Amino acid sequence: MNAWTRDEASRQRLGGVAALYLALALLVAMPYFLLVVDYPGATTAAEKVAMVVGHYPSMYAMYVATYMVFGIALALLALVLHGRLRSGAPFLGQLVTAAGLLWAVALVMSGMVFTYGMTAIVALARTDAAQAVIAWRAIEPVALAVGGAGGEFLGGLWALLLGWWALRGGDLPKALGALGVLVGVVGLASVVPPLHDAAIAFGLLQIGWFGWLGVFLLTTRANVAVSAPAAARLA
Repeated sequence: MNAWTRDEASRQRLGGVAALYLALALLVAMPYFLLVVDYPGATTAAEKVAMVVGHYPSMYAMYVATYMVFGIALALLALVLHGRLRSGAPFLGQLVTAAGLLWAVALVMSGMVFTYGMTAIVALARTDAAQAVIAWRAIEPVALAVGGAGGEFLGGLWALLLGWWALRGGDLPKALGALGVLVGVVGLASVVPPLHDAAIAFGLLQIGWFGWLGVFLLTTRANVAVSAPAAARLA
């Protein structure tokens, strides 16, 4: 028997809010890092350290919001979607959830390395600017690699699997699934060195995808399988 429980409704709303947060975080982060603080445009370690020191408070807050909190919201969304993913193709649903959680963990770790690394660099730069540059050359590649700078492999994989599941008849609109497949393909393409810039398109597409997914979760009920005793209690 399928039923819609109050607890499940609350979880779906929470997932919708999490998805909208992800869209908003990307919408804020992209212009910040491209226009306000053009960190990707810095070509030397010295320039990057100067940016970190000069914009430390705002960069710290942005990395917390768009990596650490983003990762937590992503994990929450992946777990909420797991309730829908259990129907139809349970093993595929497990793969989707695993990919989403792996991506969430990687983003949180990247944010933690960045924020602690920036704090250490700002303190070191006050006494030894040259050593701060050397230290940042070691810290930055680790944070960037974990965060997907070498290509959006985990994010692309999650979007592709989730979109594929939706197209196979999962409890999401097929059009949303098709967009997810597109997002996933673009993300995976960014892993190829000549196509690294596809990560920008991946981020832009995700804004619309997460926004659509959030609205869907907030406005649509899912078919949730419950046990006979639980269904009897709801009757």
